[in-house]
Amino acid sequence: MSMDILVGLQWGDEGKGKFIDHICSQYDLVARFNGGANAGHSIYYNNQKVTLKLLPSGVFYPNTLNVIGTGVVVNPIQLKQEIEQLIALDASLAVEKRLLLSAKAHLVLPTYPYFDRYYEEHPQFRTIGTTKNGIAPAYANKILRHNLRVGEVYRAAFPIELQAIVARQYIELQQLGCELPLLEDMMAEFLSAIEFLKSLAIIDTELYVNQALKEGKKVLAEGAQATMLDIDHGTYPYVTSSNTIAGGACTGLGVSPKNIGEIFGVTKAYTTRVGEGIFPTELVGVEADELRIKGGEFGSNTKRPRRVGWLDIPALKYAVMVNGVTQLIVTKGDILSDREEVPICIQYEVNGKKQAYFDVNQQEEDIQPVYQMMQGWRGDFTLIQDESQVPTAFLAYIHFLEQQVEVAVTYLSTGPNREEIIELKRK
Repeated sequence: MSMDILVGLQWGDEGKGKFIDHICSQYDLVARFNGGANAGHSIYYNNQKVTLKLLPSGVFYPNTLNVIGTGVVVNPIQLKQEIEQLIALDASLAVEKRLLLSAKAHLVLPTYPYFDRYYEEHPQFRTIGTTKNGIAPAYANKILRHNLRVGEVYRAAFPIELQAIVARQYIELQQLGCELPLLEDMMAEFLSAIEFLKSLAIIDTELYVNQALKEGKKVLAEGAQATMLDIDHGTYPYVTSSNTIAGGACTGLGVSPKNIGEIFGVTKAYTTRVGEGIFPTELVGVEADELRIKGGEFGSNTKRPRRVGWLDIPALKYAVMVNGVTQLIVTKGDILSDREEVPICIQYEVNGKKQAYFDVNQQEEDIQPVYQMMQGWRGDFTLIQDESQVPTAFLAYIHFLEQQVEVAVTYLSTGPNREEIIELKRK
């Protein structure tokens, strides 16, 4: 049995959580492979909007095991809070009994969010637009080999080593002029969360996932953030701190590339991004405000207003290429309803030359998007039950998208609720 992978193809917020929630019942195991609590997958459960930051999206299915893999950085305080919130929502979910945590995953120490905030807000450093959750400092200290891992919490020396690292970093933060809680309070809260962490199943998840595949079980690897935010292949420096593309699932979970099956890529029918960085098809002014409000384009984690723009085919073709996408999922086509025409960027003009693919090294001022106008569509998408009820003009938009990126669209989201998604018979 092979492992399927799901990734976002834009700058995040494509609706990955909803699609994963839709297909989770088909899988025995859902594994998160990158990022930390800077991600936010929104899912509607019992008519309530739930935002998952660290937990995999399989937590709502009683027969699905959930893995937080080695490539994830774990803040035990936030993980504890997230599990407790789900228990309060529905104790029968028994989240803590269906969660496996990689012993090799790195911890987000309590000082890291303060470093993150300092770098983001100080005028001497580049403003990236991070969530200030301490994810970058966690990955940085991982690479420096100065960090602690989840599996180390059982060692007798762990509290002593933790105290030494945090105390040293606390002095650094004080010298930088940061406002801090008392060191004793910071440590007490963190150590309390560590005790909670010990109640979970902390194992070598690589062995578990590969054994599950060997036994013929179905595994889905869930990515956080999205392709254009990949630390290596995204719009650096305005990116996240981990590998968000499909290849990151292999390293983040310890699964060989030869064991990969379907690679699902999720895209909105338009484009959004949060934070700084290049955005060739961005809208501004009244039109942007209208699209943002209609689409509810505010961060699920930070509540920040998202930047919005038209669908960018060159960027999407690039994302499909680096991920090896086999199936496309399109969300939020309903948000573009009731327009006479819908622009779609089919290529760029750069210094007088046509360009079919996004180049992450280019400057935005050099890029002139070339648009094709598509006929608009109307109708109540929440009434759509199958492909025959999809507005003809929107199907034409989908067909055009498929031709441009050379991948079939197999699912359409028709609204925000978990059941509002249909499968297209196009594989």
